[in-house]
Amino acid sequence: MDTDVVFAPLPDLTDERGLSFSVPARVLCELAVRDVHVAAIRPGHVRGNHYHEKKTELITVIYQDDWTFHWDTGPDTQVNGREFAGCGAVSISVPLLWSHAVKNDGIKDLWLFNMTDLSFDPSLPGATLDAVTRKVA
Repeated sequence: MDTDVVFAPLPDLTDERGLSFSVPARVLCELAVRDVHVAAIRPGHVRGNHYHEKKTELITVIYQDDWTFHWDTGPDTQVNGREFAGCGAVSISVPLLWSHAVKNDGIKDLWLFNMTDLSFDPSLPGATLDAVTRKVA
């Protein structure tokens, strides 16, 4: 069982055409991808605030401004946070049952590219809500 959140900064392939990042095979090899979800987070907003009981998720954040990743290690545990600034991309692996959330602290949209090992089924919740960012001072 995983025992920590793993942050993997992605190689920057940006050129004059715009941002470009690639998720390396060493990061992908841990996950048999069955679903991909792409979303944006507007400034001041949060996505996540949940934990997964069965679904493994690889969260990739593409950013051009400030944002924070929040997580805990289970019920009634301390909330951790890691701040990011500038421009880049990072993939994040979170162990099962650990709450996690991405908060946009900047003034530009963040982009999320999330991959999971179970197909999305709207009749079966893949995550349980847990307002981890409300615990952050």
